[in-house]
Amino acid sequence: MLTLEVLNTLKEYSEKMERTVTLVLQQGEHAKRDELVQFLTDFVSVSDKLQFEQRETNGALRSPITFTLETDGKMTGIHFSGLPGGHEFNSLVLAVLQASGSSIRLDDSLQQIIRNIDEPLNFEVFISLSCHNCPDVVQSLNQFALLNPKITTETIDGGLFPELIEKRSIQGVPSVHLNGERFADGKVEVAKLVERLMARNPESAYQVTVPQLPQQDVTIVGGGPAGVAAAIYSARKGMKVTMVADRIGGQVNDTQGIENLISVVETTGPELVNALQNHMNQYEITIREHLRVERIEQGDPKTVHLSSGESFDSKTVIIATGAKWRELGIPGERENIGNGVAYCPHCDGPFFKGRDVAVIGGGNSGIEAALDLAGIVKTVTVYEFMDQFKADQVLLDQARQRDNITLLNTVATQEILAEDGKVTALQYQDRDSEEVHTQELSAVFVQIGLIPNSNFVDGLVERTSYGEIVINERGETSADGIFACGDVTTVPYKQIVVAMGEGAKASLAAFDYILKQ
Repeated sequence: MLTLEVLNTLKEYSEKMERTVTLVLQQGEHAKRDELVQFLTDFVSVSDKLQFEQRETNGALRSPITFTLETDGKMTGIHFSGLPGGHEFNSLVLAVLQASGSSIRLDDSLQQIIRNIDEPLNFEVFISLSCHNCPDVVQSLNQFALLNPKITTETIDGGLFPELIEKRSIQGVPSVHLNGERFADGKVEVAKLVERLMARNPESAYQVTVPQLPQQDVTIVGGGPAGVAAAIYSARKGMKVTMVADRIGGQVNDTQGIENLISVVETTGPELVNALQNHMNQYEITIREHLRVERIEQGDPKTVHLSSGESFDSKTVIIATGAKWRELGIPGERENIGNGVAYCPHCDGPFFKGRDVAVIGGGNSGIEAALDLAGIVKTVTVYEFMDQFKADQVLLDQARQRDNITLLNTVATQEILAEDGKVTALQYQDRDSEEVHTQELSAVFVQIGLIPNSNFVDGLVERTSYGEIVINERGETSADGIFACGDVTTVPYKQIVVAMGEGAKASLAAFDYILKQ
């Protein structure tokens, strides 16, 4: 099942293993069991430190296609239900390596918070193998289980457990359940997961003891292309640099294809993120990943307060927090996220195979989403508020050639309707006739652009009515010694290459600022 190329790569990875990891499969019968057995047999064949056993677990595992990881005969708390192929193959590989002794990819302060949790936490992560947002959540929770024996996590391929999907009313992935109750839906970063756990266990945060960072020359808030460029340029100037970021790469992690980055003919978001990380690794940059900046206290120096409760001083701050998916803001949207309202057609499209869906937004993102969905669902209706679609003509031409794509413009979406926890219809108004219509459908994919991640600096720097941070040609904000760059700012043309240039500019401006102090 696993190709020779994959097996050879696995063999190279397995050489880093320090302890023996056993993949234990629950006994029983299932249509997919033989395929899973062959997969696991091939997987462990690359190393003596990998073993495979089939045995009765007395109810510890869900089904005959559920297996767990044991390290030196001790359960790790990491379970997989289904065959972890597609995007989740890497999750399995990483879990095995970390269970065998490889380092945990979490900030030291976050590791302490997780270790301090003193209640049983049983996570279930419902995924689809086509979901590119799911592995981040899976891998985060796998690390939680390795850090704390009171935590277990099970990755469940929703396609193989339809009755469970129906019972839990799951219509989008990833969907995280904790102790049988819904905990989080959709793309959720480690920082947000930890914040929610801290809310359940506030005492865990107060026990964190990590060495306080010394005063920094530059603190970069955000790890996307703009933030990485700012960090590298600052380090090259010999400045003491710290980056605080939810995740390195930011929104680029969710980009499938990139063909407009000059000198790079074609790449993907994950590939570019890996390149950005590797470039930063060449310099002395302190990276505090999976953390948020809660607030910045103005002064000389500035004080940066983190979501972990820590704080440190910095001479300058560069804000490069990018943007997130914009919401419609209509009734029925937020309360139905994960129940038919989605923002990622690649992730959630397969849940609506053969059904009617809507895409809100007639820009490039909306039309691309419609084209992606058209090969999966029964029909796609695209709703655009303006009288003209904003997408490139080549995309519009492709959409109009599809029999199952309908393009509606000059319409205002009013409400997303649902029954029994599932989206059933979309109410909209024809802006010309003012007539109100209701279209029956099963899902609404929102694709109306991005909104800046700038709420944490509200009142500190000037922002536009859209939340963009106002900057001048040097990346300077209205606050002394605080700079901003990339999609979070007023800079036009939200492009990766533009963000990189703006990050470099902000760094150089911060350097000049320090020299003049």
